[in-house]
Order: sequence, then structure tokens, then C-alpha cells
Amino acid sequence: MKKFICIAAAVVSAASLSACVSTHTSGSVYRPYQTQNEMSVRMGVVDSVREVTIDGGRSGVGTLTGAALGGLAGSSVGGGRGSTATGIVGAVVGGIIGNNVESNANTRRGLEITVRLDSGELKAITQDADESFRPGERVRLLSDRRTTRVTH
Repeated sequence: MKKFICIAAAVVSAASLSACVSTHTSGSVYRPYQTQNEMSVRMGVVDSVREVTIDGGRSGVGTLTGAALGGLAGSSVGGGRGSTATGIVGAVVGGIIGNNVESNANTRRGLEITVRLDSGELKAITQDADESFRPGERVRLLSDRRTTRVTH
């Protein structure tokens, strides 16, 4: 029973930590440092839109948690040297599975939006695909020192 509680606590901890890894790049999400700051606004027309994948990277939390859980689960099978061997196999398999879970959790759909500004200049901005844009549509580019986003 104690092993089950430890495993459950590790799974909950891993899920909580992996949720912190993801960084949103939505045109509608503002970080605290972006509020109450002046942004420059440029107007333009959407030239093209292309679907892309935004890969948030890997922190290693998924791999480590999977390896720990797999090692715990594997070592509880058998006894003596058999439990050591299954613990090692469990850790390797758990690490692979944990890495894949974290990778899938940190990958999301994005859009590369090319905008022809009123000045004639072309700009391409990549952001989360949480809002739709169509070629020919009039849009705004909002920019501060770090970020440019496309909005309606």
C-alpha cells in the first residue's frame, strides 16, 4: 500500500511539473511584464497563413519521473537479482514513456502568419493557432521590446 501511495504522489507531482513547462504563444495571452506597457501598433493585410508545430521542448521531468516510476514498479516484481533486473528494465522503459508523454504535452498547433504592412513591408509572426486568420483579412501587429502578435 505504501508503494502505491508513493507512486501516486510521484505521478501527481510529475503532472504538475510538466504543466509548468508549457509556454503559451497565443496572440491573446499576456504575461505580467507585458501589461501596462505601451505597444506599437502597425496595420496590414494577411498575405498567407501556414500551419506549423510549436515544440515547447523538454525539461527532462517526464523522463526522470517515468524512470523513477518504472524502476519502482519493476523492482516490486520478483525477488533478489530478479527484482534488480526488472527494476532496471522498468526504469529504462519508464524513462522512454515519460519522455514521449512530456514531448506530446509540450507540442501544440501554431500558425505562421505573413502580413503585408501598409508600408509594403512583409512580416512573418508565429503564434498559437487559437484564432483563425485568412489571406486578405485586415489585422494589427502589436509589438513591444520582446514580442509581436497578430490580432484582429
